[in-house]
Amino acid sequence: MSNWRELFPTKLTFIIFLLYMSLFIGQGIFVTASQESNNSYSYNTVTVVLLTEILKLIVSACLYCRENNLRSLLHDVHKDRKVLALYMVPAFLYCLYNNLAFVNLATFDPTTYYLLLQLRVVVTGVLFQIIFKKYLSRRQWISLLLLTLGCMLKQVDLNSFYSDANDDSEAAALQAGGGDTAAATTKAVAKNMTGFDFSISAVFILAQTIFSCLAGVYNEYLLKDKGADVNIFVQNVFMYLDSIVCNAVILLFRGELFNAFSGHNLGSIMRFSVIIIIVNNAAIGIVTSFFLKYMNSILKTFASALELLFTAVLCYFLFAIPIYMNTALAIAVVSYAIYLYTQSPVVNLGKVRPLTQLSEATTNPKEREDKRKLLDEQQDETDLEMDNIV
Repeated sequence: MSNWRELFPTKLTFIIFLLYMSLFIGQGIFVTASQESNNSYSYNTVTVVLLTEILKLIVSACLYCRENNLRSLLHDVHKDRKVLALYMVPAFLYCLYNNLAFVNLATFDPTTYYLLLQLRVVVTGVLFQIIFKKYLSRRQWISLLLLTLGCMLKQVDLNSFYSDANDDSEAAALQAGGGDTAAATTKAVAKNMTGFDFSISAVFILAQTIFSCLAGVYNEYLLKDKGADVNIFVQNVFMYLDSIVCNAVILLFRGELFNAFSGHNLGSIMRFSVIIIIVNNAAIGIVTSFFLKYMNSILKTFASALELLFTAVLCYFLFAIPIYMNTALAIAVVSYAIYLYTQSPVVNLGKVRPLTQLSEATTNPKEREDKRKLLDEQQDETDLEMDNIV
C-alpha cells in the first residue's frame, strides 16, 4: 500500500492518470478513423493541430477566469513573461511531436505506433536524472529496460524460432497475406505492422520519440521548478500561446497560412471525425500539464505503455487489426515492467505539494502554503487550549 501511495499520493492523481491514459488511447483510434482508404488525410493536419492549440488556450483562460478575471490573467502573463519565453522550448518540441503523430499514424497501425513510441522510456530516464538530479534505482532501471525490450519484441520475426507453418507473427501473416484475411484487413495490411525498418518512417518515429522525451521532461522542470509559483492555468496559457506561434510558422513555411483557413479547408475539418480529434487532443494537453505537475514524466511513460493493451483490443474490434503472437508477447513484457515499477516508483514533487482538490490548482502556490501554515497554527492553538482545560 505504501508503494501505491507513493505512485498516486491522492485519489485525484489516480483519476488524472486514468484520464490521461483514456484520452491517449482515443487519439490513435480517432486519427486512424479519420483517414481515407489509402491512409491519407482529406484535411490539413497542421491546421487541426493549430486549432487544437487555440481551443486549449481558450479553455485554460476560461478555467483561470473562473476565480479571477481577464485583467488579472494579462497581469500574470506580463509579470511572468520570462517563464513565457522559457515555454517556447517545449512548445516547439510538442508542435513537432503533434504534427508527426499524424504522419506516423498514416504509416503505422495504432498498436505498432504506441509500441515504437515506448522507445522513449530509456531516453526519458536519462534526461530525468540529468535535469532533476534524481538517480533511478536498479529496480527502476530494470523496469525501464524491460519496457524497451517489450517494444523490441513487437518486431521479432518468429520465423527464426518456428517453422513457417506454425508462425504467428505479423511478418509471416503479411507475407502470406491474401485470401479472406487480407480482404478483411485491407487497411491494416496497407500499414507497417512489423515495427522498425530502415526507411524515412523510422526516422520520423525516432524524431517523434526524441521530441516527446525532451518536451515532457523539460515541461515537468518548468512546472515544478522555474514556474512552480505560477498558476497552472497561466502556465498552460504560456504553453499554448507559444504553440500557436510555432504551428503558424510551420503553415507559413509551407505557404499554407492563409489558405489553411479557407472555406474549403475549414469545411473538411468541420466533420465529427475531425472535431473529436481536436477536442480529444485539447483535453490531452490540459490533463498532461496536471500529470507532469503533480506526478512525473517517468510515470507518464508507463501510462503510455499501458495504453498498448487497450489500444490493441479496441483496434481488433474497430479496424479488424489482428493481435499476433509477437504483439501479445510485447504487451505481456510491458505489463510486467509496469508491475515491477510500481514496487519502487519514482517520486518527484519538486516545489509542488500533492494535489488533493482540483480547486487547489487554481490558487497561487504561495497563498496555498500560507493557508496551510495558518490552519496548522490554528490546530496547534486548539490543541494547546484543550491541554490547558484538561
